[in-house]
Amino acid sequence: MTFYLIFKFLFLQFMARKIYKKRRKFTFTKRYIFLAILFISLLFTGFYLKNKLMFYYVMYFKKSEHKTLVNSETETHRIHKIIEKYSDKTFGMDISHYQQKEDIEWDSLSIFNGAVSIDFVILRATMGNRSTDKHFDEFWKLAKKNGKIRGAYHFYRADEDPELQAKNFLKNVKLEIGDLPPVLDIEKIPRRKTKENLIKDLKIWCKTVEEKYGVKPIIYTYYDYYKNYLKGNFEDYSLWIANYNDVPEPSPNDDWKFWQFTENGIVYGINTKVDLNIFNGNLRDLKNLTIATH
Repeated sequence: MTFYLIFKFLFLQFMARKIYKKRRKFTFTKRYIFLAILFISLLFTGFYLKNKLMFYYVMYFKKSEHKTLVNSETETHRIHKIIEKYSDKTFGMDISHYQQKEDIEWDSLSIFNGAVSIDFVILRATMGNRSTDKHFDEFWKLAKKNGKIRGAYHFYRADEDPELQAKNFLKNVKLEIGDLPPVLDIEKIPRRKTKENLIKDLKIWCKTVEEKYGVKPIIYTYYDYYKNYLKGNFEDYSLWIANYNDVPEPSPNDDWKFWQFTENGIVYGINTKVDLNIFNGNLRDLKNLTIATH
């Protein structure tokens, strides 16, 4: 009997230790799984918030790289607020011959002292029936050489001929795979045409250019111009809105692809102020918008 009790006691101790070791091992396993999940979560959170973290670092700790270009306190605050809100989006600029060739360091383009990169550049190519931008050809080549997603726009003169204006653009702009769709810049009110005729002419330009490239053009205009002249007539076109007011987004109740949010952009690598833009998506979304085939 005594032997049986001793054997039973030892057996129970053995089983208790075995169960304890299993539970301990299971607890350690759970702990390691939890730590791994926590680490991965922190890693992804840090990656997602990297632009915001960089934004705050630059805002509070890093002095401006620009020695000559400054904005008013109000405009600086507005730009900072927009960059903070849309830091997960894609930023770019648009330029023309108003920016001098020697003023641009193409391999250094960024805003907010390097916190936000300039990933796309939209260039003025043509104006009206026959005019061209004198820097377009060179800027066009440099943008591609420096790895920027590039686009070209036509400045539409409202009282001139839409077909001649479309032909002017097509003659001077050779879009390639990876470029943004053509852009129609309309911001002038016609003096000799009705609103109905203006819409009709703009659609002629768009149709002519679309037949060449197989993609619908992007429509650029100011918010009030869009609201008063274009709204309801170009719903299936991508919208690029210029709005410099202190607003949370450029065009309330309207889908927009691009927002030109300031004409006083200070870009590291350029010695003049430029127009700054937000694309309403990430870099992959922007690439998906580019021309895939001819």
